[in-house]
Amino acid sequence: MDVSFLGGPRPQRGIGVVAPFDFALDRELWRWVPDDVSLHLTRTPFVPVEVSLDLARLVSEHETLGNAVRALNAVAPEVVAYACTSGSFVGGVAGERAMCEAMTRAGAVPSLTTSGALLEALRELGARRITLVTPYTVSVTQSLEEYLAEAGIKVTGRASLGLTRHIWKVPYREVVDMARRAVRGAADALFISCTNLPTYDVIPQLEAELRIPVISANQVTMWAALRQLGTRAVGPYQRLIDQSARRGPVLPEEQEGWA
Repeated sequence: MDVSFLGGPRPQRGIGVVAPFDFALDRELWRWVPDDVSLHLTRTPFVPVEVSLDLARLVSEHETLGNAVRALNAVAPEVVAYACTSGSFVGGVAGERAMCEAMTRAGAVPSLTTSGALLEALRELGARRITLVTPYTVSVTQSLEEYLAEAGIKVTGRASLGLTRHIWKVPYREVVDMARRAVRGAADALFISCTNLPTYDVIPQLEAELRIPVISANQVTMWAALRQLGTRAVGPYQRLIDQSARRGPVLPEEQEGWA
């Protein structure tokens, strides 16, 4: 059968993704990616430690990151993203920058992390006060707040689950319930932490209900990586990636004055 008329496959640009060994949401990452970009994922080596600050430190060691990035070099990604929030905030702002430098040395391409992408997204949205949702224990959540405070971000409300394993199994309804509990004071945005917590489908619904931008760990990671490529993430009515959505929904009382 002659298939020469197809002319493909279509040329692809590549994003290398380094994820912790227990990352289970590969498909969610792909949902933000346009058709002409491919994700190339690799994982850090298994360690018998539950989700904690100790695990965050283990999966973000520079040698571990360097080995993962060198494995990705074979497929020549244009940018490398470390998809782990706790692993990239546990060392503070300076630690996050050092991780990016270590990955860049190993791959000779621009590198970013989830926590660095979070700060970039908050700058993009002009958000200085945020509400925080995490699946973590108290100690891991506090470490995230310390990282944000170091970057000049104030947390005005929070909710967490205290989980140490199987975070990817949390259903959407629990994510939504946490978000509603967390919004206690004035906030410019809500951040849902952890790349292993599913969020894609709840973002537009929460934005409409809470009337503030809602961003998540996987969303900001893909948004920042695609931005490095000079292209855009895809997603329905998500304020970070859709300029028109930032104007917010039209309220009934606003419609009354229309001619």
